[in-house]
Amino acid sequence: MINPTVFCDYGGWFPKYPEVHKNFVDRLIGRALRRYKDSTSHKPAVAAFEKAIRRDPVMMSLFDQVFQQAHERNKVTSFEHLLSLLDCIIVTAPKYELAKDSHGNVIGEPIGVPIYLIFDLLSNTAAAYDLFRMKEFNRALKALLDNWGKFLSQPGSDSTLNTTDEGWFGTAGISSLQKHLEGYSFEQTFKCPDPTADNRGFTSWDAFFTRTLHDGVRPIITHHISLPGPALPGPHAQAAAKQGTLIYSACESTVLRIARNVKKHDQFWLKGQPYSLYDMFDRNNESAKLFEGGTVYQTFLSPLDYHRWHSPIKGIIKDIVTVEGTYYAVLPDAGAEQGDPDLPEGDPHGAIIRSQPFLTIVAARTFIYIESDDINIGTICFIAVGMVEVSTCEVTVKKGQAVEPGTELGMFHFGGSSHVIVFQKGTEFHEGDDIKPGKHVWVNSIIGVATHKGE
Repeated sequence: MINPTVFCDYGGWFPKYPEVHKNFVDRLIGRALRRYKDSTSHKPAVAAFEKAIRRDPVMMSLFDQVFQQAHERNKVTSFEHLLSLLDCIIVTAPKYELAKDSHGNVIGEPIGVPIYLIFDLLSNTAAAYDLFRMKEFNRALKALLDNWGKFLSQPGSDSTLNTTDEGWFGTAGISSLQKHLEGYSFEQTFKCPDPTADNRGFTSWDAFFTRTLHDGVRPIITHHISLPGPALPGPHAQAAAKQGTLIYSACESTVLRIARNVKKHDQFWLKGQPYSLYDMFDRNNESAKLFEGGTVYQTFLSPLDYHRWHSPIKGIIKDIVTVEGTYYAVLPDAGAEQGDPDLPEGDPHGAIIRSQPFLTIVAARTFIYIESDDINIGTICFIAVGMVEVSTCEVTVKKGQAVEPGTELGMFHFGGSSHVIVFQKGTEFHEGDDIKPGKHVWVNSIIGVATHKGE
């Protein structure tokens, strides 16, 4: 059984206001045009990406088809045009974008994943479905993303970390950063090297992006919850009075969906995007068999969220596996469906956001297996799913290490992302009454209770 997927503001990945999106794209195209008038040579990382693509006739042919098939609203007109836009993006840090609405009011939103926005309509084509899943394409793209990531990790990449109107700490920017902090300020929640400085003391974009929490702001609640009698699904859902084991949120994120009795093999390319464990675990038959019939809990992280991962349970790290994957591959669709919370029906934008369950089997990802001696839990797998600009999943624990609920496991770098917790068949996961698609949850907060199913 799969709960329906609900998208809320597309998680901060795609601008809610069309004017902001248009302003970002138009300004980027203008910058690229001005740069081209001064120099026709590409940045070294972009030139390397171009070389890798052009020397492969299959990839070049597919790219030609991508531009032919892209929706008429696409403004990236050719491969050369795409390269010129990348030239401009990889030497700057993401920023807050301002525009004016139809009434002349100033509106703004953060553009945390700028490369994604220029790939967005390109990815929603049949040719891109083939091209963006090719290993050679993703290796070339990863080299480009790693180069940008290196820039974002260096001093000087903090140019957008300021209190100007388009800065992340300006009036509008800080309001976005504090959206899910429930009344607390950014400085009260996160450790800032210098809370009074214009850049809050963060000397690089990545230092800001991978910021840490103040001690005590996301406490672990350790008391157990009884499950006394019949009720709606949630922490009080068992018919027999028994003690459950608390499961904690591994990421600051928004609930995407929960699926039970997940199959080892399933048709993940269908509209409903059912989870296929064999493919999710990179065709590892042993892992797929271990979790067959279990439960999958998936959430997604906005570029505005805290991006470190924490252990949802007490246990031992049994294994850590990282696999290469895709960055912009999606399941092409006919656009937003009727009832979409942000986009009109048929709008072609945002396909990668609508493809998040599919990304669990194709995107770059890291598996952290945690074994518990608690009969209610057994073994779980935390899966960090890197999406679009997120080309780095950094693990901070080691195999054999003991972890407690709340122990840091690792972090994402440079963009947005998704994460999955997979439970075995013998574990019954009872999510909290408020843990529903579209709900934003804090890291280390209780998301539900696990009980042993028994025979």
